[in-house]
Amino acid sequence: MPLTPAPFHADLAQGPPGGAAYWMECSDGVRIRVAAWPAEGARGTVLLFPGRTEYIEKYGDAARHLSARGFATLAVDWRGQGLADRLTGDARLGHVLRFSDYQKDVAAMLRAARGLDLPRPHYLLAHSMGGCIGLRAVMEGLGVQAAAFSGPMWGIHFGRAMKFMAMGVIYGGPLLGRGLTLSPSTRFEPYVEWADFKGNTLTRDPEMYQMMRDQIEAVPELALGGPTLHWLREAVNETRALARRASPDLRCVTFLGSDEAIVDVPRIYARMQTWTRGRLDVIEGGRHEVLMDPPEVRGPIFDRMAMLFAGE
Repeated sequence: MPLTPAPFHADLAQGPPGGAAYWMECSDGVRIRVAAWPAEGARGTVLLFPGRTEYIEKYGDAARHLSARGFATLAVDWRGQGLADRLTGDARLGHVLRFSDYQKDVAAMLRAARGLDLPRPHYLLAHSMGGCIGLRAVMEGLGVQAAAFSGPMWGIHFGRAMKFMAMGVIYGGPLLGRGLTLSPSTRFEPYVEWADFKGNTLTRDPEMYQMMRDQIEAVPELALGGPTLHWLREAVNETRALARRASPDLRCVTFLGSDEAIVDVPRIYARMQTWTRGRLDVIEGGRHEVLMDPPEVRGPIFDRMAMLFAGE
């Protein structure tokens, strides 16, 4: 059965040629968007799991790097973001009913991979929130040969002074009927719209930062602001649950910026210390999005990733 074409902004993505997007309906009726970038003579397909607020076009550069190294790419707009169905009356809010619902998106993504007859084997590249979703998926048997994580959200960073107050708000707000309230210290506008490049927590590359701004300016429907209190509670519960589980028997590399300020760094160290077939690669001076760092940084990252996927 042919897949239904979806809007795809190839000019903004600037990925390898031949990219196309498709709508997929999940088992609960939520519509998500996936996009595939082929690679001639590909030696497999990378399943690309973006982070919160992100969208397919942002990863055109990553797909180009992967294509140059012999891999096709399949990326996804998670429910509640990108051009996938938004889940509240206010499209600016990041929201999910249950964190396990993202696994329904993973299942739909795999159906798309089969429908498009993308080359096997499959590999995983997961960033931030995608790293949380991806960890759950590989623990539950996602059929990939190896996994690469970037700044994975295996815990959320809260400042020491804010931690106990934040927990009270996160758990108390939804109980008081405030689950759809914007989380503290976040805004309705996307981070890159209001945060200057100087001092930003994402990347050291001004061109990549400007690209993010240009993309959501060109297609405002891609933009997403902060998460709801309900989403934050679900995320905290999920990361705590995953922290109690053993790492899977899978080849893995995790890339972590030494200046990470968004996800919980101790959780990443703790996980990788017990991942028998895993390796932690700390990027000196890197921030949250090392895949969006300057070319001299991200190029070698993709080289190391390709070596892992190839079993070298």
